[in-house]
This record gives sequence, C-alpha cells and structure tokens, in this order.
Amino acid sequence: MDGIVFLTVLGAAAMHATWNALVKAGGDRFAFILVLTLAECAMGLALAFFFPLIDTAALPWLLLSGVLHVGYMLFLTEAYAHGDLAQVYPLARGTAPLIVALVGALALREALSATKLAAVACIGVGVVALSLRGGGDLGRMRGKAVAFALGTACFTAAYTLVDALGARASGSASAYTCAMFVLSGGGLVAVGLVRRGVTALSVDARVWRLGALAGALSFLAYWAAIWAFTKAPVALVAALRETSVPMAMLIGVVFLGERGGAWRWTAAGLIAAGVALMRL
Repeated sequence: MDGIVFLTVLGAAAMHATWNALVKAGGDRFAFILVLTLAECAMGLALAFFFPLIDTAALPWLLLSGVLHVGYMLFLTEAYAHGDLAQVYPLARGTAPLIVALVGALALREALSATKLAAVACIGVGVVALSLRGGGDLGRMRGKAVAFALGTACFTAAYTLVDALGARASGSASAYTCAMFVLSGGGLVAVGLVRRGVTALSVDARVWRLGALAGALSFLAYWAAIWAFTKAPVALVAALRETSVPMAMLIGVVFLGERGGAWRWTAAGLIAAGVALMRL
C-alpha cells in the first residue's frame, strides 16, 4: 500500500468515526439515518454525471451491495439504540477485517505477508478489545446490543468484499460509488417509509443539518475506501479503515461523556501497532 492510499484511508477513517458519533448523538436515530441516507443519495445523483457509466459486469455486485448496505444501516441503528458508541462501534467493526482477510485470501487470492497478516490481526483484536471496557465489560453489555453489533460486523465484511469486486469490475470506482449510494439510499428510504410512513422523515431542523453533514462524511469516507480497494489488497484497506474505532472512542470520551480507562487505551495502542506494521 503506497503512501497516498495509506493517508487517504486514514482520512476516510476519521470521517467514518465522525459520522458514527453524530448518529449516536442524535435523538431519533432512525430518522437521523434516513436524512443521512438522503444526503448520500443526493450526492450520488449529483456527481454521477461527471463519471462514465459503469461496466455491466459490475451490476450484480452493485445490486447485492445495495441490499447489504441497507441491512448494515438498519442493524447499526438498532445497535446504537441498545449500547454505547464506545461499545457498539468497536464490536461492530473489529471482527470485519479478520473475516475480510480470510475470505480475501481464499476468494480473491490476495496473499499477505506475515507482517501484513500481523498488522491486520493487531488492528482487529485491538478493535474488539475496545468494546470490553466501553462503559462496562462485554458481560454487562446488553444482549441486543451484542447481537446487533455482531450482525453489523457481518454486513460490514460482506459489503466490503462485494464492493471491492464491484469497483474492480466497474471500470470506474467513482461511478460505482455514486450508483451504489443511489441504490442503497433508495432502498433504505423505502424501508423507512414502509415502517413509519411519512413520519419517518423528521421535521427537526437540527436532525436535517447534522444528518446532511453525516451523510456527506459517510459518502466521502466510503468513496475513498472504494477507490482504495482498486489500488491495494482489500484486507489491508479494510483493516486500516478500522483505525476509525480509536478515533470514535476518543470522540465518545471527549464529547459524549463516555468512559475511557487503561484497558481501552492499551487496546488503542495495539491498533496503532498494527498501523505501524502495515507501513513496514
């Protein structure tokens, strides 16, 4: 992974942590997610005209990605309804890069060196470890929060692999990103309207302002990641994205009043070691 890709993914991680913190801080999180999704969809539609049409070989991956992203957002929203940002976010994200590394090696034939495997393992284990002291240990974490967080992790791993394959087949990572957000956004808004009717759309101006900001950050963060999937092994990109977790932990501690502690800072140090290994 060259320096430009490395720094781009780190920047994407910072944006990802920020928009997740905004979701957690929001009042009605489902309404917030719908506004966020509408912003992503609007950006995808607006920017699509600047890029070529994607290759038809990418269409099956695009359709599957849309379904997976809707599932991811629904599970993430429910996880935040039952647990702290500092608990849910690490557990939801930490196992995903380990799954991606295994499947990537088997299905994509992206063999990693021992050093790079160690980097992925350090980041994944460190991320999961953060949830053990996120406002209490895992044993005191609510069962629903654990279930929805682990479900979110499965969706994360699945859409990461699907989007890596889709972007590589599309001929344009940017065009694929726009199409994916339009498709997944439309799907999630449809689900919201079915579940709540027109009341799914918030009338709170603050939700619209912060939701639009979160949507823009989410769009830019994943656009950068999809581009990186075409430039580097997907397992390395997926693992490096999870540096967003200690960033989210810091946001939770500083701005949301969540607890820190030696355990969580040690886990963050393990993640930092993984990032250092990735650059060797």
